[in-house]
Amino acid sequence: MLGAVQLGLLAACVVLFVPMGMAGWHLSRNKVLFFSGALFITLAVGVHLTPYFPSVSDFITSVSSSSSSNVDVVVDDRDSCVSLLHEIDWERLKRHDVLELLNGSWVMVAGDSQARMFTLSLISLVLDSERVESVRASLFKRHSDYHIVVDEMGMKLDFIWAPYPSNLTDLVVEFKHSHVYPDLLVMGSGLWHMLHMTNASDYGVLLRLLRSSVTALLPVSPQFGMDGPVTGSVSVRSPHLFWLGMPTLINSMLNTQEKRVKMTNLMRDEYESELQKSNILRQFGGPLQLLDIGSLSWNCGIKCTDDGMHYDGAVYEAGLQIMLNALLIESHQKL
Repeated sequence: MLGAVQLGLLAACVVLFVPMGMAGWHLSRNKVLFFSGALFITLAVGVHLTPYFPSVSDFITSVSSSSSSNVDVVVDDRDSCVSLLHEIDWERLKRHDVLELLNGSWVMVAGDSQARMFTLSLISLVLDSERVESVRASLFKRHSDYHIVVDEMGMKLDFIWAPYPSNLTDLVVEFKHSHVYPDLLVMGSGLWHMLHMTNASDYGVLLRLLRSSVTALLPVSPQFGMDGPVTGSVSVRSPHLFWLGMPTLINSMLNTQEKRVKMTNLMRDEYESELQKSNILRQFGGPLQLLDIGSLSWNCGIKCTDDGMHYDGAVYEAGLQIMLNALLIESHQKL
């Protein structure tokens, strides 16, 4: 690339200064004609040199694209906005914003200990600190479900202990049979399967079964999309669906030898690959929007974990804020 630039500059000097020198010799008595010729030659050289400077080319291309695009299309491309929430700065919502956003909603978080910590982040946002401490012990009872109603906002919140993908599938099937399901459903699974099953292929099979169950849960006819006519007797409104991604694992900090042997970086990569191939995530054509705890925990780093698996509240709070911003985009609400 450097050689091409140097050759371009050399050619530019020849094209620019040789004609200008000749013009100066023959046209020295006509300054206007000399200036016009020099300007024309300079512009011509600039056009030919532009491809050698990517920043200039990119700028011109971006300006051209912006001027030819429809502004309304950009504003209404909400799926693109949601997909970028992990990469851009987003508005941090306060308690009163969340009270309005989730007012009257039934929220359910289902999964393993990561999902439990995500639930704590939501409770910490909608309750005062004194009430949070009063519910913490009940929420963190080992392998148990938890239920709370936040009266001031009419929100019902359930945490369901469902550490395996098969547990999540059973839960979704119950919703389908009863025709009753939450307004907001956050699910996540992987760590327990990795530790106790250690079989990425089996994990992928279970995720595909879960995807089929979730797709069947959606109360719309697939041929019409999310805004099409509904089928059956269920509510017109579809639930908001999110997938809680696995955290970054710091193998050397895992607190048992079994975890250090089975929950390696290579195994986690295989599980992540199966997650993508299952097409359960919206970015791969599925129904669930990813909350990328893996990236968030990676960015926070070693200082944010004591056991290499569970992270400080800041990681889950960031995931919660990304979800809330996604809800704002998807529901077209403005606070």
